[in-house]
Formats: sequence, C-alpha cells, structure tokens
Amino acid sequence: MISTNQALVTNLINLPLDKREAFICSLTDQEVNALIYDWTFWARPNQLPPNGDWFIWLLLSGRGFGKTRCGAEWVLDRVRQGYRKIALVGRTGADVRDTMVSVGPSSILKIASPWEKPLYEPSKRRLTFPNGTIALLYNGDEYEQLRGPSHDSAWIDELAKFAYPRETWDNLMFGLRDGKNPKVVITTTPRPLLIIKDIISDKRTVITRGSTFENEANLSLQFLETVKTKYAGTRIGKQELYGELLTDVEGALWNYEWIERNRISVLPVMKRIVISIDIAITSNKVKSDKTGIVVCGLGLDNLGYIIADLTGCYTPDQWANKALWAYNNWKADKIIAEANQGGDLIEHTIRTVDKNVAFKKVHASKGKVTRAEPIAALYEQNKVKHYGIFEEMESQMTEWVPGEDSPDNMDAMVWGITELMVSDGFLGKAQVAKRI
Repeated sequence: MISTNQALVTNLINLPLDKREAFICSLTDQEVNALIYDWTFWARPNQLPPNGDWFIWLLLSGRGFGKTRCGAEWVLDRVRQGYRKIALVGRTGADVRDTMVSVGPSSILKIASPWEKPLYEPSKRRLTFPNGTIALLYNGDEYEQLRGPSHDSAWIDELAKFAYPRETWDNLMFGLRDGKNPKVVITTTPRPLLIIKDIISDKRTVITRGSTFENEANLSLQFLETVKTKYAGTRIGKQELYGELLTDVEGALWNYEWIERNRISVLPVMKRIVISIDIAITSNKVKSDKTGIVVCGLGLDNLGYIIADLTGCYTPDQWANKALWAYNNWKADKIIAEANQGGDLIEHTIRTVDKNVAFKKVHASKGKVTRAEPIAALYEQNKVKHYGIFEEMESQMTEWVPGEDSPDNMDAMVWGITELMVSDGFLGKAQVAKRI
C-alpha cells in the first residue's frame, strides 16, 4: 500500500483536473483503497495531530468542524502504532455508542478500513482490533468506571458538556499510565469551565482551534444558513461556531468560577425542596416561548442546591404536568410562582391537574436586579451549589447584565433560592448591603 502525505495532497490539488484523474487511474486497486482510507491525505492541516512532544491534544472547535473525525482517526492511528489499551470516554453511554463508536458518520466503525475494522462487543463495552488492540468504553455519568483500569491512550469527546467533567478527568488521569508515551486527545466545543482552563494552562497541552465554517464543503447549506442567521455576532455563536472560550461578561452578576467551584456530584439530604415556575406570558421575555421550571433545595447544611432544570417550551397542560411530576418525584414542599407574572393563572392550571398540591404565590415587591443580587451574593459566598451542569441556565446567569430582559431559567432559579434562603432569613442584611 502507498503511504500518502501532505506533500502529495498539495501536488494533487495543484494539478489540472485531467492530470489529477490520470494520476489516480495509474494507481493499483490496492493503492486506491489505501488512499481512500488515508486520513493524512484527506484531512485539513489543523485536523492532524500536532508535532512535538505533547501529552494532551485539546481540540477546541465549533460544531461541524470535524473534531469527532479527528478523534476517531487519532485512535485508529494509535492502533496502527501498536498501542494496546485505549480509553474512549463520552458524555453518556449513548454518546459513546452513537457518536464515537458505531452510528455517527465519523464514528470508528464507520471510518475504519475493512482491514482495520474492530469487533464491537456492546455488552463488554469493548472494541477489539485485528492486531489485538482493545479500546474500552466509558462515560462521564459513570466516571467511577475509570477508577482502576490503566490505559496507554485516551480520547474524550465533548468534555465541556459532561455532568461531572472534573471527576471524569481526574479518574482518567490516574489510569493513563501504561507504556512510555501515553497521550490523550480531547475534542470539545469550549465552555469556560475551570477544568478546561486548567487543561489549557497545563504546559503539556497543545491546543488546536477551529470554526464551523472551515468545514463548509461538508455541511448542508440549510444548516449553515440557519446558524449564520440565528447566531452570527452573538456570544453563543462565538462559542458554538468559532470555538472561542468565552470570558466573563463585564457587569454580569454571576461568573463561571463561582458556579464551577461549587459543583457537586452527590446530593446531600435536603430539609426543603421547592419547584419554582416562571411562566413566559409577555412578549419582552428573552425566550417568550419557554416556561422556567427549576427544582431548588435547602440542605441540612443550610446551603442551597440547584437540583434540576426542567425549563422548556410547553403548553399550559404540559408545564403543569411537568411541574407536578417534579413536585412528586423530589417530594417537594410546594410549587411557587410569581403572582405578578401570571401567578393566578399558574395556580389555576396546576390545580386543574391536582387540586391538593401545595402552592404559593410569591410577590415581586422589588425589581429583578434587587431580587437577583442577594442570590448572586450567595453564589459568591459558596452557599449555592449545582448538582451537575445546567448549561442553558448557567449561560444565562453569567451573561445577564442588569438592565436587560432576564431569561426564564434564571428567573425561576432566583425565585426558588429566594424562597429557601432569603425569605427565611438565611441571608443576613449586612451581606445583602455589602453586595448591593
């Protein structure tokens, strides 16, 4: 089989079409097959592993860049080099199976050549390659799986979206100890999490950045037009399309550091739980078609906890049933909603489904900023913790600047923590005054 390289790619691209076709026709069937599956021939330069001595390759890029293909091709290359025990780590078990291994167009089984295709044994969470290399499958929801096993290579896909990114990363690092040259590749859309910042600051990390639009030739025009129209010039567009790591917004009440340092993976015993609803009934809401439904708790330690965010686009019957499901599932004390913002309507809708539910209307005697500032103070003082990652809510919190319309997820969270920690006196007047 031939060995293609970037010089050959450049030469072929620069040849006239007739000479290019003549060159391809001059190859044997075996050489053509090798060319088809040679990633170094087809990849863009920044999709190939960096040169030099590195331990972590962090590929931060926008959606559609082709980063999953980069990770899968790197795994196949490690197999060819003779590495024997590779960890494949995805956000969930389904993500590992569908995106990294078997279903997606860039998954290992879809891109591997016929002579390199591994045996996939889902029940054993394992891929076995023809040369004997084994790739074991793990997911971030069950990060304890990584405690104990050792590996010489690892690919992590979408680490910034894991529910427990720190725990997953730490457990993987303890096991990445086989062989003389262990390496890990991280392919992810960036989010300003502390773990991502820590990896970036590691002197052994090499970073590749890329945008969605570098891969335009392989993306549908409809997709490109949609994302350009919806996200061009926005902060979320910078993150999701251009792979930029967002910095804190000047003037925002919250920052990611406060949230990240108080993220937990084990929920303690609660002494109170409330379901907070913020119904979008006015046209000046940021997302007027969404109803905020957030589960908030007060632990025996007198700390606040964000337990779940069920915000979504619902009909009145749907959000009522969703809130009642949360009320029963988490054995909540009550459902709360702002009286000024449809409280009577919410209570009527809720009681239509369950007339015996404990319901409380809360009154907005102060403006949104005055209500939000004490809650931001609690976050700064490490008194509110997040049980996992709530991507949409956290983006809203860290991007909302007083004076702008406030989004539903954040509003519901503020009402819930206010009910649990401010109304009952857990936040002292001096602390509020200091924050304001």
